[in-house]
Amino acid sequence: MTNNQTADPALSVNINIGQYLKTLRQQLGWSLDRCSSETGVSKAMLGQIERGESSPTMVTLWKIAAGCGVSLSSFLDVAQQVSGNETLIRTGNEAEFSEVEIGMYAHAVFPFDPRMGFELFHILLAPGCDHHSIAHAPGVVEHVIVLEGQMDVLVGEQWHPLGKGEAIRFAADQPHAYRNLHDEAAAIHNLIHYPPSAQQTTTLVWPG
Repeated sequence: MTNNQTADPALSVNINIGQYLKTLRQQLGWSLDRCSSETGVSKAMLGQIERGESSPTMVTLWKIAAGCGVSLSSFLDVAQQVSGNETLIRTGNEAEFSEVEIGMYAHAVFPFDPRMGFELFHILLAPGCDHHSIAHAPGVVEHVIVLEGQMDVLVGEQWHPLGKGEAIRFAADQPHAYRNLHDEAAAIHNLIHYPPSAQQTTTLVWPG
């Protein structure tokens, strides 16, 4: 069993996120203090994440990603670099990020690709899930497509109910939220599009 593997999948995700953050911060030449200043996440929390001692929420990961100039999916699944004429097949067994406390589970179907300008997530919202997200970078747009079940999306001050087969597109550079007030889980695809000005600005050399 390698250092990146563990019997606990959730712990494995935490370790990978921590290693990625530490590598990213070092390549940026940032101290923990500088990283904290740029991301708005406390130095203590950043240290815990790097050591794999803390399971960061999606909101925390968004803050770190935005402050470091990388995509959210880079923390959940190191992007596979392929040339334009290659086919990328995803099995659905990629590492899953979970916020068990609120009942949200996500994995990157397609990690961010600068040629395409987007990343695509498969997200499961358990009954009772209520996830509030921070405003993303200016120009970021989210597309939510409901695959199974029912859920609501908050944009501005208005909740929009969505059922199976329905979708919504909205400017994500404002606070927004997802919730599931129903008795069955809701499965969604969330496509996040970044304009050129908000696309990943840091090239990370990930150790092989």
